[in-house]
Amino acid sequence: MDASSNPSAISALPPTPVTVMASRPIAKSRLSMPKLSPPSPSPSPARTEYHLISIIHSSKSAFQLKQVHGRVLRLRLPLTARLAAQLVSAACSPHLRAVPYALALFRHSPPSPPVFDALVRALASCSLFSAALSHFVLITRSGLRPSRLAFPFALKSAAALPSPRHAACLHAAAAKSGLDLDLFVRTSIVDMYVKLGFAECALMVFDDTPGWHKASSVLLWNVSINGCCLSGDLEVARRLFESMPVRSVASWNSLIQGYMRQGDAQSAVELFHQMTQKNVVSWTTMVAGFLRLDEYEQGLGFFEKMLDSGVQPNEFTISSALSACARMGALERGIRIHDFALKSGFRENGVIGTALVAMYSKCGKIELAAQVFDVMDRRDLLTWTSMILGWAIHGHWAKALRCFEEMKCECIEPDEAVFLAMLMACSHSGKVERGLQIFDSMRFEYKIEPTIKHYTCMVDLFGRAGRLNDAMSLMKAMPMEPDFVLWGAFFNACRANKNVELAEVAAEKLLNFRPKHQGTFIFLSNMYSGAGRWDDDAEKVRTVMKDSGIERLPGWSYIEVEGGGHRFVAGDRSHPRSKEIYGKLEELATRAKEQGYEPDTDWVLHNIEDEDKEESLGCHSEKLALALGLLSTPIGADIRIVKNRRVCGDCHLLMKFASKLCNKVIILRDIKRFHHFKDGRCSCGDYW
Repeated sequence: MDASSNPSAISALPPTPVTVMASRPIAKSRLSMPKLSPPSPSPSPARTEYHLISIIHSSKSAFQLKQVHGRVLRLRLPLTARLAAQLVSAACSPHLRAVPYALALFRHSPPSPPVFDALVRALASCSLFSAALSHFVLITRSGLRPSRLAFPFALKSAAALPSPRHAACLHAAAAKSGLDLDLFVRTSIVDMYVKLGFAECALMVFDDTPGWHKASSVLLWNVSINGCCLSGDLEVARRLFESMPVRSVASWNSLIQGYMRQGDAQSAVELFHQMTQKNVVSWTTMVAGFLRLDEYEQGLGFFEKMLDSGVQPNEFTISSALSACARMGALERGIRIHDFALKSGFRENGVIGTALVAMYSKCGKIELAAQVFDVMDRRDLLTWTSMILGWAIHGHWAKALRCFEEMKCECIEPDEAVFLAMLMACSHSGKVERGLQIFDSMRFEYKIEPTIKHYTCMVDLFGRAGRLNDAMSLMKAMPMEPDFVLWGAFFNACRANKNVELAEVAAEKLLNFRPKHQGTFIFLSNMYSGAGRWDDDAEKVRTVMKDSGIERLPGWSYIEVEGGGHRFVAGDRSHPRSKEIYGKLEELATRAKEQGYEPDTDWVLHNIEDEDKEESLGCHSEKLALALGLLSTPIGADIRIVKNRRVCGDCHLLMKFASKLCNKVIILRDIKRFHHFKDGRCSCGDYW
């Protein structure tokens, strides 16, 4: 590296000003100072120092810490380097975080390695990484040699910023001083390169490590394996794993996580079953890994096996399991996990509280989500985002806006995810002008550049209001090219507003992205046919579909009844109660037709026979789930269905009739939003 040839490279790093922090006032605590027991008549200096250090670490506030410091000065006791270092460390501890006081103490103490080391560690631990590097530079400029205790935290700071230039200088400085062979420092160098994304550099440092060093450091092996997994080089990671002289549980966990991250669940499961010892991290890695792969049932299965094995889950395990329930719409299982968490002593706060808010809102119980949200005493940005999004997807625009304003009153700055949730709320409620105000506020007041998702929400918002020209103008003015999802939103708006000309433009763009996308062909063909253009245009679309072998996207619907989950696909006859389900569906369709229901055949090709159209519509997965719900749910109980695609228009229409004929509340969650069917009406207002 270039820095290794320049002895003063580390000194050339520009320091970051942190002196202003020292001027911040520190709130005084009402707590009294810990009692200082009177020293013996002639205590030794070592005993006095030990006594003071124990009092320093028992301080409960910055005010108490200052009282101890004041007593030392008042009694004219020597403020040794060790004592000053302990004061600095205690001041920056997680429960005190009195950084200005620590900096002031540092400036008024004689320069010494222990104090320097303590301050660099403390600043890095408080995530003040620029300040940590600046004070590391001061060590070298003061003519002192950084110790093995300061280097790891300086390396951590360079990785966190991230700053490859600082990383190179620190590595060179460690090599020059000979500390790069220290066990702790060398592992930190490898970890730094891993976090910076320089896996090759990390492996070079690992390969150059002496054999005796490798044999004595399992952590060095684990960090190197993790680096290979993060870079996607699982072959090298497995080779390192097999070469380890001794493996820890963390070694197995790192490789399992690597396989899960690459989507190789089978290898991860095989490795998991080979483990002789499994800890909570092992189980959490499996649950979270299946969640990442959208294999929610398997993730929940591992969670249940974990409980059966007697391993106590942590908050991250529980939040992962709750997230799986949220994605599936598995309300009953989510409630059971919630009850287990409370009985196990977990509080509805932090990641668990946020996961509960998301789970209840995505399972159709927005009122329970609000209850959990209200009892939380610590709500971060992610928690607020989950609650606002919950109100949005359920169509409660006013409550989403009120939650948004309350968040700002709590001095929490909204980010792009919060604005996306608010735009969704405006879109689902048809609040065009309010949506435009929020969109402009994001750009001009909060200086957040909209992403493609924000523009998609705006196009959807204009489309719902029939303002297709405004939507097209916005797409032309975007600083990025529209993607498949955005053109899909515009195409749906054209379909809803029966604008064939603009639909042709959108369809052409969609087919450029995905030439075999089934839905685009069907809707375009039916729009042509509805406009009387079957012979010229719709027939051509049908021919292209046939010749191209258009793919049928896998769709499914999920429902929980009688304590178990049931998944259906279109035309599914694998269910044990299949005969009853189809019989109930036929009965429902007959009763609905008597009340004016006519199958909406726009969702199948127009050139097939009417009888075939109705048969094709009659076996959609959401209708099969509805029939099972009608057969199995007791009187007064709601029916909850989750659909992994957008619900088709005919299914939407039939569910409105079913809610009135059967006196049922039907809650359907599709990929776009929630539909609450009651008394023959839907909360979406028939635009989704």
